[in-house]
Amino acid sequence: MKYSDYYAALGVERGASQEEIKKSYRRLAQKYHPDVSKEPEAEERFKQIAEAYATLKDPEKRAAYDALGTRPQGEEFRPPPDWARQHGGNQQFSFDDVDFADLFTRFGARGGSPYGEHAAMPGQDFEVPVEISIDDAFRGTTLELQLSMPEYDAAGRLHRAPHNVKARIPPGAIDGQRLRLPGKGSKGLNGGRHGDLYLDISFKPHRLYRATGHDLFVDLPLAPWEAALGAAVEVPTPAGAVNLKVPAGTSSGQKLRLSGRGLPKPRGGAGDLYAVAQIVVPPQVTERERELFSSLKEASSFEPRRHFTGGA
Repeated sequence: MKYSDYYAALGVERGASQEEIKKSYRRLAQKYHPDVSKEPEAEERFKQIAEAYATLKDPEKRAAYDALGTRPQGEEFRPPPDWARQHGGNQQFSFDDVDFADLFTRFGARGGSPYGEHAAMPGQDFEVPVEISIDDAFRGTTLELQLSMPEYDAAGRLHRAPHNVKARIPPGAIDGQRLRLPGKGSKGLNGGRHGDLYLDISFKPHRLYRATGHDLFVDLPLAPWEAALGAAVEVPTPAGAVNLKVPAGTSSGQKLRLSGRGLPKPRGGAGDLYAVAQIVVPPQVTERERELFSSLKEASSFEPRRHFTGGA
């Protein structure tokens, strides 16, 4: 078989933590996903990344892989004579014409007993990064995913097969969430249960909102007189615009809270929406506006930089 350097595929050191491995996988899988990337070798790169992560995320499979030692990428080799006994129990296995995904699936069986010719084989779990909008997270959405998943053939060998999956994302998904879809992974063999599909959810940049958990943030531009005197303004929310009372003396950067106007929560209720005050000035002023600003300057004793000189 040919050696594949899984650590190099994910761009991590051999001693990398599970969190580092997962973080690198999510970043690379999103970059090279065939539905996203325009690079000519994106699909092949995506398969290498997925295969590497499938092994390194599992402590037992990773230990078995590490026991093989390091070799140049693509070098033909045979595992040490005692490798199968140490990492595969008493299973007998032919190492000819088989890739690492098949090898580790067989030696990674729980309980140490071999699969018989007609024994039930569970399907493989599958993990895929998906991007959704904040509006989709608010209302819920259904994604049509065209995936290439690992699947057993009638002889029990692992190969990749196309799968079209409808994935329902309920209202209230958050950025960074790992959503499990039971039975949506690859098919089992001989009546074995189907694997699960895991969606690693991230949010697309939104023109208005930023999200932290179920809370949303939106910049609220205010004219100087609105901030100084107070005002009633209209603020957008995912459910529609609402009126917000801006108190007199509002400062730039101040957060004005709209309770329950964020993303819905799975068990009821919703996060909050924070309007972040941003004081803006007219890019151009008329002669009359200039006169008024000049009059204000003369009349006001306000010194915004008093703290520079140690004043109260």
